[in-house]
Amino acid sequence: MKLFSGLFLFLTALFNLNCNAQQEPDAVITPTELKERMGKSDQSIVILDVRNAEELTGPLGRVPGDIIHIPLSQLEQRASELDQFKGKEIAVVCRSGNRSSIATNILRAKGFNAKNMTGGMIEYNRK
Repeated sequence: MKLFSGLFLFLTALFNLNCNAQQEPDAVITPTELKERMGKSDQSIVILDVRNAEELTGPLGRVPGDIIHIPLSQLEQRASELDQFKGKEIAVVCRSGNRSSIATNILRAKGFNAKNMTGGMIEYNRK
């Protein structure tokens, strides 16, 4: 059982690295970069949280300020709600960076300047 757990953790970590490695360097933003830009009240960036609604009030909290919330499961159908932000950067946030990586790829394919916040809210809360 211990071997299975270790193997599962290794494969999960490998999958996470692979997801983030597949994104272009200009398609990511670190939590530190996002916090710096938010601290400067940068109006050229908007924040999209793709977690489920209950996660927004969970222990990891949420990025402070005005955010847009569209769960990943609804993003394809609701992407047009973001059309007004096509001229801005969209920082995409989730719990660990996996769902936001998928969402970033979806949005970039639709012509948005989306950036995956690496490490998600887990990393955001560490900084």
